[in-house]
Amino acid sequence: MSTPPAITHPLLDRAGVRHGFFTREGGVSTGIYEGLNCGLGSSDDPDKVRQNRGRVARALGGQPDDLAGPYQIHSAVAVLAQTGWPADRPKADAVVTSTPGVICGVLTADCAPVLLADPVAGVVAATHAGWKGALGGVIQSTVDLMTAAGSDPARIVAVVGPCIAQDSYEVDEAFERRFLVEAPGSGRFFRLGAREDRRLFDLPGFVLWRLEQADVGEAAWTGHDTRADAGRFYSNRHAFLNGEPDFGRMLSAIRLG
Repeated sequence: MSTPPAITHPLLDRAGVRHGFFTREGGVSTGIYEGLNCGLGSSDDPDKVRQNRGRVARALGGQPDDLAGPYQIHSAVAVLAQTGWPADRPKADAVVTSTPGVICGVLTADCAPVLLADPVAGVVAATHAGWKGALGGVIQSTVDLMTAAGSDPARIVAVVGPCIAQDSYEVDEAFERRFLVEAPGSGRFFRLGAREDRRLFDLPGFVLWRLEQADVGEAAWTGHDTRADAGRFYSNRHAFLNGEPDFGRMLSAIRLG
């Protein structure tokens, strides 16, 4: 069995935690899901999805049952994991743990995955930050729960993984107005699109701003645009624009020990 490749980052390497933003490479799924589809909610063969998730867990030195991945609902809910969740996944969009061996993981396919670590306190987290969760406060909820588990936000390092970038993310004026109302100062993350009534939204930039607002000590983006590289990444928007009926999901994960 081959080990799937993953994108890592120096901030988390220096924190001494195992982590990876896994791509669509190195899996057993076929067809429109070709590769490492880890999405339990996709219409892919469930056995292939389980095999792919197992490959990710083993790549991080664990077993499939060590994986704590929530049932994602585009919310601001963060939950604490003391064990893996092989079944009965809680509805949430961020997972925090201080238990060595538990693998915190989130699924994305254009939304922003965020991996966080406080190496001094021994606390890590994985967050799914789509536009709705990022606007609604999922980053702050994650940092608050990490703090409750013993972290100091100033010690936390965070990395935003592959997600849809501004050049690929066209939205309408109503989308922009919602942000301007609910997140004053967020106008900097929009610029004119191809038409007067269209905008281009900088999701990774907005998530980094949310991390700054949460007083996270240091944060970075890996710089990968999921929609622009369909051979390497799953992308909801790419699938929609190409008339595909479904799409795979990538798993980003982190663990202590």
